[in-house]
Amino acid sequence: MHSRRLAIITLLLVAPLQLSGQKKTTPPAAAATQKLDGASAQLSAIVASGNLADLRWPDFSDYKTHLTNFYRPTGYKLAWISGAPSNGQPTPQAIELINILQDADREGLHAEDYDASRWPDRLALLKNPHEARFDAALTVCIMRYVSDVHIGRVNPQNLGFEFDVSNKKLDLPHFVRQQLVAGTDLRAQLVGIEPPFPSYQRLSTALLHYMDLEKKGDGEKVLDVGGVSPGGQYTGVTGLANRLRLLGDLPDSATIAPDSTVYEGPLVDAVKHFQERVGMQPTGTLDYKTVVELNVPLSNRIEQMQLGLERYRWLPYHFKQPPVVINVPEFRLYAFKDDGQVGLTMRVNVGEDYNHQTPMFEGNIQYLVFRPYWNPTPNILRKEIIPDMEKDPSLADLNLELVSSNGKVISSGDITPAMLQQVRSGRLTVRQPPGPENGMGLVKFIFPNQHDVYIHDTPASLDMFSEATEGEEGELKRVASHGCIHLQYPDKFAAWLLRNTSGWDLDRVTKAMHDGRDNSQVNLVPPVPVVIFYMTVVAEENGDVHFFHDIYDHDRTLRLELAQGYPYPK
Repeated sequence: MHSRRLAIITLLLVAPLQLSGQKKTTPPAAAATQKLDGASAQLSAIVASGNLADLRWPDFSDYKTHLTNFYRPTGYKLAWISGAPSNGQPTPQAIELINILQDADREGLHAEDYDASRWPDRLALLKNPHEARFDAALTVCIMRYVSDVHIGRVNPQNLGFEFDVSNKKLDLPHFVRQQLVAGTDLRAQLVGIEPPFPSYQRLSTALLHYMDLEKKGDGEKVLDVGGVSPGGQYTGVTGLANRLRLLGDLPDSATIAPDSTVYEGPLVDAVKHFQERVGMQPTGTLDYKTVVELNVPLSNRIEQMQLGLERYRWLPYHFKQPPVVINVPEFRLYAFKDDGQVGLTMRVNVGEDYNHQTPMFEGNIQYLVFRPYWNPTPNILRKEIIPDMEKDPSLADLNLELVSSNGKVISSGDITPAMLQQVRSGRLTVRQPPGPENGMGLVKFIFPNQHDVYIHDTPASLDMFSEATEGEEGELKRVASHGCIHLQYPDKFAAWLLRNTSGWDLDRVTKAMHDGRDNSQVNLVPPVPVVIFYMTVVAEENGDVHFFHDIYDHDRTLRLELAQGYPYPK
């Protein structure tokens, strides 16, 4: 209805196209050199200033070069208005693009960033001296929109995410001129520059669903009575059932008596389903934490999805080999097959949420090491191991070896004060020998990076990945490393990476881990891309939407950055 109303306003308020008054078009090469007048001169001045007060975000200095390269070859001819000077009307493409900009919320963006509410008035006033301002405004907004859809609004590197979007940037003047100014089915053109991931499309679909739900209101809050176990009395049954139906956890087919006061049956199953979706133990107990999560406003969930879509745009769109992706807030690894489907998945443990956060970056797993040594980083050596050696000089007690810079073992007994001083000065260091108690476990996966972060086994895997491992409020906790990623099933992951390497299967991997040669390296040819990423919301193929805690506060940081508006540092 909104698009139809906008089209009607345009037809009523804009003068019809008049071809008789048009001047002969000057060839682009000549137009670029001749003196400008009228709307073209005004348009040139607007572009040169890099600022247009009419815009929601007036400063477009970061797009000034793009606008210059867009308009200058045509002699600053208006791109979105047809007809005689002072009596033109917007082109069909302009109308379609305005409709697209006004629907930007449905793409996880903010329509007002593209002047959604300002376009009707601009269309009503579309006559000289406003033509140039209209044209420039639409070009700025559509260039911002195209860039935002394709690579995101914020450069991830400004937020500590080590993803390079520069090699994905479009030639905006060329794209807008060739694909949009005279194009057809512009929505399809713009869909073509979105992230090409099924998971992105699923999250976009989920966003639209939640936006539709929000229009109907959140409904009543779920009643907190201090905790209810399955089978217990609960006066808030009706409100709980309504909320669970709204969120899709309670099927429409489930029958709940309107006067029921017992928490049981389908309600318990629905709460378990909900708890699983928000990263909690699916106990079915209606405790305080569960009630808090149930009462999270839909607007908050929508914002989570919008932030997730933004981050998808930061990712590389093409990989030389099927990648391995680790979603840190989800504590989960995904290994993809050639057809884009998930071939292997497992839980992971990540860096502590205060001192040892796991960094976000992309790399390539180049080789595996079975029965590895553990060489502590300088930071761990200084802050943890040296203080331990000061308290207990027995290297055997600490399961360490004193080694020279070239790896020669100096001592495995007690460490003397002189030796300790050499460790402090960096002339000597320590390492942990291979074996079941090694900090790297029995296999590690190397993708060289500046953070000294690896994927690896851990001797504490049985305890670490027990379902009983949870936080104080019931959510599963997987934040206990110094930044590395610990695997639930390192043997299966090794076998997966080596599945195309002759002679390697799960049995051989198991043998290499437990009975093989120490510090044995196996190269991956070709290397396997790995992406360590941060998504607090994931839409599954079955339609379930999972929400995770913002363990490193990255959602909050991104939200604050986006609130600053344009120009965003690129």
